[in-house]
Amino acid sequence: MTPRLIALVAIMGLGGLGAACGTPKSEPAPQPFPQPTAPLPAAPIADASAAASSPLAGHDQVLTAIVADWTTTTAELRLWKRTSALAGETWELELGPWPGVVGATGLAWGIGLHGTGAPPGAAGPVKREGDRKAPAGVFGVRELYGYGHPKPAAAPLRYTEVDARWKCVDDPASRHYARIVDRSAVTVDWKSAEDMRRPDELYRWVVDVAHNPGHAPGAGSCIFLHVWRDATSPTVGCTAMAEDRLATLIDSLGAAAVVVQLPAAEYAALVGPWGLPPLPTTGR
Repeated sequence: MTPRLIALVAIMGLGGLGAACGTPKSEPAPQPFPQPTAPLPAAPIADASAAASSPLAGHDQVLTAIVADWTTTTAELRLWKRTSALAGETWELELGPWPGVVGATGLAWGIGLHGTGAPPGAAGPVKREGDRKAPAGVFGVRELYGYGHPKPAAAPLRYTEVDARWKCVDDPASRHYARIVDRSAVTVDWKSAEDMRRPDELYRWVVDVAHNPGHAPGAGSCIFLHVWRDATSPTVGCTAMAEDRLATLIDSLGAAAVVVQLPAAEYAALVGPWGLPPLPTTGR
C-alpha cells in the first residue's frame, strides 16, 4: 500500500443511508470460501476464435470475484494481467487472492460487456433494483470517487473528490437513474439517491463499476468497489473489501480493466468460451 493512501478506517453503522449499496442493517452469516492449495501459474488464454468473441476482448486486466454459489455473500478476489509470450497470450496473477463481500442476497446476472442477463445456455437470477444482489457478469470500470486525502496521484483511474452535493441516483423514474451527479449542476427529479459523501469511511475510495451502462430503469444502479464494514457484513449490491486491499487495487487498476464476478460453477463453465483466467484449485 502506498503512503498516500494509508488511512485509519473508522467503520460506523449505517443508520438510514441510501439502499443502492453500502451495508444492510442485518446480514446473514458469511460463508467461508475454500482457500487455494497452491499458487496459480500463468495460464494460456483460450483459442483465438473464442478470445475474439469474448467480453474480455481488448482488455488486458481482469479483476475476478468468485463466490461459491448464487446466494453466497463472500468472494475471493484476484487481479490478473494479460501478457504475451512465444506460446501465445496468457493470464498472469498480479494481485491476490484476498477476501471480499458481495450482496446480502448473493449475485444475479447484470448488464455489462457480456450482454443483458445470463449468456446463452446459462441460468440464474437476474438483477433488479433493490434486490440486494451484486451483479454477475463482465463489467468495465469508469472512474474513482471519494473523499480520501491526498488525491491518489499514481492511480490510473480519473479521480473525482466528492462532497455532500454528490449523489448516485437509484430512483428508476429519474432521468439521472444509475448515474453519479453533482446535484447543484442538474435538475433534481429523483425521490431516492445515495450519498457519495458518507459520514463514515465506506466510500473513502469508490471505483464506479459500469453495470447497466445504458441506465435501463429498474435494472440496478450504483454498483461500486468500496471499503467494507468488516469481513462478516455483506453489502446491498456492491463488492467491498478491506481499505488497504482496495487502496492497493486502486494503485494498479487501469481504465481498460474489467470486473468478472461469478459463482464458481458458472465461472468454470465460461473459462474456455470467454478466455477467463484459470479457476483456482481449492481445498478445505
